[in-house]
Amino acid sequence: MNITIKSLFFLVLMSIFTSRTTQAQEVQIEIGKTEIGENETFQITIKLQNARLSKHSPFPEIPGLVQQGTSSTKTTSYVNGQLTSFESVTQNYKPTRKGTFVLAPFSMEINGIAARSPGATIKVTASSGNTSQKSDPFSNFWGNDSNNAEFVDVQEDAFFAITSNKKNVYVGEGFTLSISFYISLKNRARMEFDKISDQLGEILKKVKPQNCWEENYGIDKINPEYVTINNKQYTQYRMYQATFFPLNAEDIKIPSAGLRMIKYKVAKNPSFFGRNMQEDYKTFYSKAVNIKVRDLPPHPLSAQVNVGNFKLIEKLDNTMMETGKSYNYQYAISGEGNIASINEIEIPKQSNFDFFPPSTNTNINRGRNTISGSKTFSYQLQPREPGEFNLGDYFNWVYFNTETGRYDTLRSQYTIQVSGESKKNAEIASNNPGGFYDKISEESNKLSSLGNRTWLNITFNISLLLVLLVSAFMVWKKPS
Repeated sequence: MNITIKSLFFLVLMSIFTSRTTQAQEVQIEIGKTEIGENETFQITIKLQNARLSKHSPFPEIPGLVQQGTSSTKTTSYVNGQLTSFESVTQNYKPTRKGTFVLAPFSMEINGIAARSPGATIKVTASSGNTSQKSDPFSNFWGNDSNNAEFVDVQEDAFFAITSNKKNVYVGEGFTLSISFYISLKNRARMEFDKISDQLGEILKKVKPQNCWEENYGIDKINPEYVTINNKQYTQYRMYQATFFPLNAEDIKIPSAGLRMIKYKVAKNPSFFGRNMQEDYKTFYSKAVNIKVRDLPPHPLSAQVNVGNFKLIEKLDNTMMETGKSYNYQYAISGEGNIASINEIEIPKQSNFDFFPPSTNTNINRGRNTISGSKTFSYQLQPREPGEFNLGDYFNWVYFNTETGRYDTLRSQYTIQVSGESKKNAEIASNNPGGFYDKISEESNKLSSLGNRTWLNITFNISLLLVLLVSAFMVWKKPS
């Protein structure tokens, strides 16, 4: 007997499940009353059956009417063992004047399904004495008399902020700017972002500091983060973050900016089937931010040094070298600061080594509020002279240390022992293009007679005689 009851119960559950899954979602567009007073609203409603409304295309624009908020409803019914769900969104339109207006035929996509409407002709007359639409006699019972519903504003517990992690910086020292919206965990008002990409673009045009090197953190998705501010918990929605490095000593002034949010009012007397929320807008404003920029102390290299906190990491093939052979030397400048702007060390002119142009590799980490990383330079060097050499005489890098407030120098710590013959003479020989003495070894050292050069002597003598005759003629012709 127990088995039979269980089997029947299982069959009933299966039939319910099957009936639910075999229902197809249906979409439709409904046009509201087409003759309204100036103080009434025209409505377009999209309806979806047996599915959750996840997305829909925009409602159409209507000449002479303006969109004024949306409302949504969700209902379910269970009849003859079949569960049916209905979900709808209504767009309200407010007339701007009296007259006749045409809503052209249009279509909308609802959950990816196309729904079409033939449009309508809307007649707007003078304001009626009754500001509500024609209502259902049972509307008070069902709570869906949307035009008479009273909505109240719920006080939000949220704020919009543009913040900097530093208020005083040196020229070249980074400060991180963040743009975020904060909502308290105790907030009761419902809010949504409104066209955040467009708004953020306008905000950045207004607040981005000029005359700064920017390192953008590349936030492309707004994810909630939980933070504590003054012992109060908030959800932070960070929409932009970048570290800026001032290029001159001008103070940076970031003005206040506004972020518009969709905020919903709630029905004073909520009902199960009626509209319980009304869309509205509220703009939140950030506070202005001022950052003092100080010039670096006097120094011969103050206009070209990097600013931050750095260290030198180096690697060398061998400290015992031979002249004429090639070796690899690598150094990396690592730490916090403008890593991308670090240039290779300027090696002084010298004749002890050949240093070939380095290859470089840059690694930048964009942390919570700082830019850190390293820039690596890989050299190939060839000793030309034997002896003992300190690489620190060739590789030293001056920077301004923001922790100590003074200039520091990073130097190579390697000492090299070079053996072998000097390559200076070899270089002179290799660069000599050749001359008179280079031909000595190629010529014969045997004495030769001038007898076979008779014609050469005759020609030389005739030429000399002609020169003497011309000279005598010129002297004789000279007037006295």
